[in-house]
Amino acid sequence: MAVVRWAFELAESLLAERLPRRWAHTRGVAARAESLAPVLEDDAETLVAAAVLHDIGYAPVVAVTGFHPLDGARHLRTLPGVGERVVRLVANHSFAVLEAEERGLQEILAAEFPQLDEEFLVDALVYCDMTTTPDGSPTTSYARVEEILGRYGADSVVGRFIRRAAPAIHESVARVQGRVDAAGLTI
Repeated sequence: MAVVRWAFELAESLLAERLPRRWAHTRGVAARAESLAPVLEDDAETLVAAAVLHDIGYAPVVAVTGFHPLDGARHLRTLPGVGERVVRLVANHSFAVLEAEERGLQEILAAEFPQLDEEFLVDALVYCDMTTTPDGSPTTSYARVEEILGRYGADSVVGRFIRRAAPAIHESVARVQGRVDAAGLTI
């Protein structure tokens, strides 16, 4: 779990002071990821590390393009010891490819950070992110999508993206919840 400890230290150094609400969300997403460990087995550490790092692209010292998944992944790529799977999960978290399309960055994102072909791991990060409020509390994916629309506006880049992504987000969350339920876990 050394990579997870390192991920927490990095994310805290980038987010805690300057973006405390984002840091609260990150801690909540990480807690959701930790709760999924029994259904992830060998991929638990990868998920938790990606959950902790998924929003570092918002940090002012990391933000370059203004598209946080791409900025965060580019920063992680420059650091020693960060696994490619973690970097690609960060780059593509929560259907970032759809927001990349809205921003004209889809080809760049796909070329630099191809999506992982590991559906459950990808779904698990969507679940963790999209069932956690900005303050780090658990919520439903439906409430989270509505919160994002309310915060950004339906006609903003993020609003257009989240409206397009919502069905896929809800499907991902349902697949993860199905596996959690089948394992007899309470999250």
